[in-house]
Amino acid sequence: MGDRIRETRKKLNLTQEQLAEKLDITLTYISEIERGLKMPSMALFIKLVETLDVSADYLLRDTVSTRNLYGDSHIGRKLERLTPKQRVALEALIDTYIEYLN
Repeated sequence: MGDRIRETRKKLNLTQEQLAEKLDITLTYISEIERGLKMPSMALFIKLVETLDVSADYLLRDTVSTRNLYGDSHIGRKLERLTPKQRVALEALIDTYIEYLN
């Protein structure tokens, strides 16, 4: 989970200090979460999801099985074969495309 938090934070161009401030926690604590040394409380987890604007399953994906996450569709089977890094890249591509359409 820590890696996904760090990747998303960097994608949003936030420093650890800025994220810690938004979450009202210490820099040390967010650093420990990103390094996998600590797990956030449920309340903090919800704040993380809201602040980073990601889904809970995205942050938990390493912990929760991705099987059937995308359903049994043709696209779903393709998405399941992607690495976490490829999924992040695809998400950025989709976000850009949707922004272009608007």
